[in-house]
Amino acid sequence: MSQPFTLQPLLELMQNRTDEATRKLGQLIAAEQNAKSRLQMLEQYRAEYADKLRDAIAQGMTRQVLANYQDFLGRIDEAIQQQTRVVQQTENNTLHGQQHWKEQNTRLKAIDTLSLRHDAKEKQREEKREQKLLDEFSARKYATDPEGRNN
Repeated sequence: MSQPFTLQPLLELMQNRTDEATRKLGQLIAAEQNAKSRLQMLEQYRAEYADKLRDAIAQGMTRQVLANYQDFLGRIDEAIQQQTRVVQQTENNTLHGQQHWKEQNTRLKAIDTLSLRHDAKEKQREEKREQKLLDEFSARKYATDPEGRNN
């Protein structure tokens, strides 16, 4: 009879932790992509607004209108700086998430390797038991019929 893998609860725990780390890493990657997308949108909006300012300057404008354009561009620049920090933070979070996932995956593989070794040993033991039974059966048969004839 096969012996159960004594570390099976640990294997299941490590599988759950790896699954959770995978799910969390997916969320971190999505957050990073979202932050980068927002930054790109802000940069694009700033470029478009700067083009409008150039067109307005070419057509002529008052100092007040120019000041309003410059003030708004300053606010967009602040938003871009803030979003750049958010992108850096999300990249950092993703790197930490990747490292955590790698650690969990390495631990899972170690326990899984032990499980595979256990299964191989149990299979080998079972094969030896079967061979022993066959040998005993053959020895009994030979003892009752030494010439191997069926009577």
